Amino acid sequence: MESVMSVRAAAPRVSFRAAPSQAHRHVPKFPTSRCSIFIPRAPMAYRRGSIRAQQSESKDGSATLSPVNESEGNALKIKEWEVGNFQDEVAASQGIRIRRRPPTGPPLHYVGPFEFRIENEGNTPRNILEEIIWNKDKEVARMKERRPVYMLKKGLESAPPARDFVGALKASNLRTGLPGLIAEVKKASPSRGVLRETFDPVEIAQAYEKGGAACLSVLTDEKYFQGSFENLEAIRNAGVKCPLLCKEFIVDAWQIYYARIKGADAVLLIAAVLPDLDIRYMTKICKMLGLATLIEVHNEREMDRVLGIEGVELIGINNRDLETFEVDISNTKKLLEGKRGQMIREKDIIVVGESGLFTPDDIAYVQESGVRAVLVGESIVKKSDPAKGITELFGKDISL
Repeated sequence: MESVMSVRAAAPRVSFRAAPSQAHRHVPKFPTSRCSIFIPRAPMAYRRGSIRAQQSESKDGSATLSPVNESEGNALKIKEWEVGNFQDEVAASQGIRIRRRPPTGPPLHYVGPFEFRIENEGNTPRNILEEIIWNKDKEVARMKERRPVYMLKKGLESAPPARDFVGALKASNLRTGLPGLIAEVKKASPSRGVLRETFDPVEIAQAYEKGGAACLSVLTDEKYFQGSFENLEAIRNAGVKCPLLCKEFIVDAWQIYYARIKGADAVLLIAAVLPDLDIRYMTKICKMLGLATLIEVHNEREMDRVLGIEGVELIGINNRDLETFEVDISNTKKLLEGKRGQMIREKDIIVVGESGLFTPDDIAYVQESGVRAVLVGESIVKKSDPAKGITELFGKDISL
């Protein structure tokens, strides 16, 4: 069977040769569709075996190639496909619509000397959250290759001590009589674009602390939110005393270790993305590392799943539908009514209201619904003085 050569540019220059003439092959005609160039066809000399580009360089700086046994490669692909299908089945059984990665390998079509990927329902993200997760899955895979988890575990020895994120929220709530504020250091978002052109993460964090924030949330996703783990590390190293939440789209336990060595005191887990088993496993890792876990839900089913997990201390109710990005703060009240609210009170779980909070009336509404903390970004980060923005948000000065 003819194989495809995949090349990753680990070196400055990678050259490709056009495939030999293949007049004998049938060239399919395609309907109108978005296409992206995938990979050049392998030269004829390599047709007998699967060839993969390795991350090494020759003296002239070009990528070097080494053969991979075709039968072993095929067996690995089949196993990965089986595991992926099983994960999708588990997630679907728990009402999770967000797929962690494309469910099937994108179809390949030959056009001249190149292979093209044709987007279809199977390999096209169905919404922005799914697109973010697919990108994150690839991003984390690359980062894990550069810094395996055993290297991160060694880094834990020199990581700054974890601080009490949950305790800080409770103390603020008792001191002010208002929900404890998790103020978000956030430059941009897919739905709103750039929120603050002049963006100094340390300066913003210090202003939040001055304004009375109990904790801070730091966006670390680069592609969609223009954040970074370097921002998180810089804020921690600057001496900001507020405990820090690493606001990352976590799909792998590796990210939890990485967040810890960068100075995080808490991490976010999204129930719309992670099955129960993953949440339980990642929560245990967080407790082992001294990190708090904010588990985010968006609907009744997700709330019921999370309430069934032992040891949960923080639940965030996101009023933004992560598939449509529409916001409705009444979602908080809906999820805290009846037996769910009663169970949350009995377990002494702190509920965090998220998204759509801009005024003192909004804060009062979610507080009356049962939240003891709020996570706010856009309405305060856009202010020229974020500390004053906090005062305006609560309708009073909540600083120490």
